[in-house]
Amino acid sequence: MHVPDGFIDAPTSAVAGVVAAGAVAVSLRGARRELDERTAPLAGLVAAFIFAVQMLNFPVAAGTSGHLLGGALAAILVGPYTGVLCVSVVLLMQGILFADGGLTALGVNITDMAIVTTVVAYALFRGLVKVLPRTRRSVTVASFVAALVSVPAAALAFTFLYWIGGTTDVAIGKVATAMIGVHVLIGIGEAAITALTVGAVIAVRPDLVHGARGLRQRLKLRVDGELVDAPDTSDSEPAVPAPARSRRGLWITGLVTSLVLAGFVSFYASADPDGLEKVAADQGIDRKTEEHASADSPLADYGVEDITDARLSGGLAGVIGVGVTVVAGSAVFWAVRRRRTDDTSPADTDVSV
Repeated sequence: MHVPDGFIDAPTSAVAGVVAAGAVAVSLRGARRELDERTAPLAGLVAAFIFAVQMLNFPVAAGTSGHLLGGALAAILVGPYTGVLCVSVVLLMQGILFADGGLTALGVNITDMAIVTTVVAYALFRGLVKVLPRTRRSVTVASFVAALVSVPAAALAFTFLYWIGGTTDVAIGKVATAMIGVHVLIGIGEAAITALTVGAVIAVRPDLVHGARGLRQRLKLRVDGELVDAPDTSDSEPAVPAPARSRRGLWITGLVTSLVLAGFVSFYASADPDGLEKVAADQGIDRKTEEHASADSPLADYGVEDITDARLSGGLAGVIGVGVTVVAGSAVFWAVRRRRTDDTSPADTDVSV
């Protein structure tokens, strides 16, 4: 889904850039309400994890692969405003360092992959959790459905942008059919990854999952040596928080997982073109593709320059990418959190009587 330079004309790319800049500005303000001392470190980790998993292309059809977009995952874990920022940080790192996604198309990519996926996924997620039982399983199910829908929604958004400013003369109906069709399949993979990740985090630290706020475990009683649910006494039965584990331990586990995925597992990812690349080649959308401005980057195409061993080159590039993304993302989110702290300092909240 990374749109390269040349697919969309300059005026449309410029408008998309303005939309993206506005959305990022709004998200920076909105993220102040979502981030605190517990969740700010998690947000940087989420960005790094999305970067890592996006390197794991999985086959979806003959000659076509897909990868995580990450908007749904980020929105559910750390909130919709912070989610937009997470995916935007990933796209910026990919465009500048790895020549993945055009720089003049950065606004298009942020609009499509960060804004559309996050807004659609989170809106659907919130609607589902309101009607489903307030349990961990319901949150996971809602995550699956929201992620599934977010991917064809992004494909539809690209089709709309191409209809407005596509640089080649291809029937829009063919583009829409091909894009939505293949991305429905990719959405299944996105949904599985999102649900598994959200479920795993909820299992250890539900208090850190934005979409699971208010979720509590039933009180447990030990009866004859076994733990059983305490009986209901009323609808307002006091509940205890889910078992807490060290935030540092969760962060380290997530970072190590991201490094392993990007540095090792990525070598076994599908080499087939992803959904957009396949559709572009089949439909002729890519006839005016331009060379990437960062094509000479030492990390271009997710390999380290002058290292001939493909496994080592790709693994090092993945590790570097995770490291750079977690540092950049953490810096952004700590700055946002600090701004929140400044805005709510005692000097600002004194009330004269």
